[in-house]
Amino acid sequence: MRPLILITNDDGVAAKGLATLEAVACEFGDVVVMAPGTNASGKGMSLTTERPLRAKEVRQGEGISVYACDGTPVDCVKLAVEHFCPRKPDLVLSGINHGSNSSINVLYSGTMGAVIEASVMGFSAIGFSLLNHNPEADFSACVPYVRHIVGRVLEHGLPADVSLNVNIPRMAEGEIKGLRVCQEAKALWTDSFEKRIDPIGRPYYWLTGKFVCNDPPAQSDETALKEGYVSVVPIHADYTHYGAIEQVNNILQ
Repeated sequence: MRPLILITNDDGVAAKGLATLEAVACEFGDVVVMAPGTNASGKGMSLTTERPLRAKEVRQGEGISVYACDGTPVDCVKLAVEHFCPRKPDLVLSGINHGSNSSINVLYSGTMGAVIEASVMGFSAIGFSLLNHNPEADFSACVPYVRHIVGRVLEHGLPADVSLNVNIPRMAEGEIKGLRVCQEAKALWTDSFEKRIDPIGRPYYWLTGKFVCNDPPAQSDETALKEGYVSVVPIHADYTHYGAIEQVNNILQ
């Protein structure tokens, strides 16, 4: 039996990056796509709790079923596994995101929220992102790396509770130097809300901000991307800072 691969994203079911990921996944197994009907970027691991979810069929073909859901990426994973997958998926994929999900971005990303949720549910899961926000971005350079990573994970699996955050630099295929398994860089967004006035004189506030990553370590994802490598960061949902347990315990005694 061919593997079953579940795919979602946060850019919406019509996104070009999703179509690229779908095409590669179909090389390896049967595919179920459950993606937000519209853009759901920045949703993180949020769930829909105060209204019912609705899903509709977008397309059916040999070995593939595509659905759109009016919820978040995490909703898509949970709903698809329970009601739309013919069996438990062997792998969950998310992306290919239009824009970076490296470093601190993993905390805000709907793409990666879906990946972490899938991992918590016990599935091998991978999130893919291209450092290009253009809706018409060229994803061709991503394909060989997506194909390689998906194939290896299907063959060997991942450690328990570990998922992968894969970011691909905005470069032509021949210019990318390879892939590098690395750590998440420490960075932050210096958020700012710009005050504006609507056409009838009422104020509103538009989120802007600047990504700041000063002097990332040589083994970080930001360094790998800057040097022309695909960054692969193993992540997990356990936020515990184990090294600080004893120190915090001493503080609170």
